[in-house]
Amino acid sequence: MRRILLTSLMVVAVAAMALAVSPRDEISALYTRSASNHYNYPYPAQPLPHLTATPAGYEAFHIEHYGRHGSRWSTRMSAYTKPVEALKKGERNHMLTELGKKVLSELRFVRDAARGRVGELSDVGAEQHRGIAERMYRNFPGVFAGDAVVDARSTIVIRCILSMLNETQTLQGLNPKLRISTDASIHDMPYMGWGYGEDTLANPLRARMKLISDSIKRANIDARRFARQLFIDSAFVADSIDAKALMSDIFDVAGGIQDHHIFDNMDLFYLFTSDEIYELWRLNNIYWYINWGPAPANGSRLPFIERDLFKNIIASADTAIAGGHRGANLRFGHETCVLPLACLMELDDVNHHTLDLDNVHKAWQNYNIFPMACNIQMIFYRPAGGAQGDILVKVLLNEHEARLPFTSDMFPYYKWDHIKPYYVEKLKTVVDWSK
Repeated sequence: MRRILLTSLMVVAVAAMALAVSPRDEISALYTRSASNHYNYPYPAQPLPHLTATPAGYEAFHIEHYGRHGSRWSTRMSAYTKPVEALKKGERNHMLTELGKKVLSELRFVRDAARGRVGELSDVGAEQHRGIAERMYRNFPGVFAGDAVVDARSTIVIRCILSMLNETQTLQGLNPKLRISTDASIHDMPYMGWGYGEDTLANPLRARMKLISDSIKRANIDARRFARQLFIDSAFVADSIDAKALMSDIFDVAGGIQDHHIFDNMDLFYLFTSDEIYELWRLNNIYWYINWGPAPANGSRLPFIERDLFKNIIASADTAIAGGHRGANLRFGHETCVLPLACLMELDDVNHHTLDLDNVHKAWQNYNIFPMACNIQMIFYRPAGGAQGDILVKVLLNEHEARLPFTSDMFPYYKWDHIKPYYVEKLKTVVDWSK
C-alpha cells in the first residue's frame, strides 16, 4: 500500500511539473513581462483571477489597501537620452547600419515624447487605476454601500497622487454617497513611501547589494550580436561604445513602450533574440530580489523597511473592526513598498529564500509581484446581520487570492485573531542595518 501511495504521489508530482509554466515560457508568450517593474498591469487584458465566494453567513465590510502608481514615464531622462547619444556617435562617424539608423530614429521619437514628463503617470496608468477601482467596487459591493467612508492617502509624488485620484473619482462616480477624503502629505511619508523612516537606514545595505547585482549583470551580458546589427565596424564599437550598457539601455526603453498609448504601434523587442530577452530579464530579476526582496544576501532584512507601513495597516484594520463601519483605507505609493510589504506578509512565494542567485528566477518572478499598478488588498469579513463570530480576512495580491503562512480550513479566508498575533510579533524584530 505504501509503495502504491508513493507511486501515485510521484505520478501526481510529475503531472504537476508537466503542467507548470516556466518563466521562459511565460516571457516567450508575452515579451512585455520581461520589463520587470515596467510590465503593464495584466488586467483586464488577461482573464481576471477567480475569486472564491464569500463564506455563508458573512459579508465583506472593510478593505485595507496599498497600491503602486500606474504606468509611468521613466524616472530618469537619461533612460531616454543615453541610448540616443551612444548611437549618435555611430551616426557622426558613419558607422551605423541601416537598422542602426532606423533604431536611432525610433529612440529619438521616444526621447522627444518623454521631454518634461520624467516620472509622470501615463495615460495607460490612469486607465489601470480606474479599472482596479471599478473591479474593487463590483467585487466587494458591501464595502462601498451607502455612505461608507473611504480614506485615501498618497505619497507626495505626483504620479501616486494622480493614481489615487483616478481610483477615488471612479468610486465616487459609482456611488455618489461615498464619503471620500484624499490626502498627500510629508506627515505620512515615514510609513507611506521610500526615502523616509527605516528606508534611509537601509540605504547603505542596498548600495552594497546594488554593487553585487551590477557586477552579475555586467559579467553575464553578451552584447556582441546585438552591437553587430547596429554598427558597421566591431573595432569602432570596442573603442567607442559601451555595448553592454547600450544593449541594457535599449532593452529598458523597449520594456517601457508598453506604458503609453502614443507608442501602441511601436516595438523594439525585435532587436533582441528570445534568449537575450530572457537573460536580460533574469539579471534584472536578481537585482530586485537582492536589492528590495527577501534575499539571504541582504540578511533577509530589506522587507523590514516597510515595518511601519504594515503596523499602520494592522492598526487601521483594528480601528475599522472596532467601529464596525463600512469603508476602505486606500494607500498609493511605489513598487519599492509593495515588494517589501508582500515579503513581510509572506504572500504566496514572494518571501522565497535562496542563496542560488543563478536560479532564483525559477521560484521568484518579479513581473508576478510588482507590475505597474500592483496592489495588495486585505478584505475583512464579519458575520452578517449583527451575529457574533470571528472576523475573517483574505488577501489579494494583484487581485488574485494569495496564500498566507498559516493553515486554514477555509482558504483563502483566515481568522484575523489567528494571523494578527504572528504579524505583530514579527514586526517587533530588531533589524541591524549596519552589517
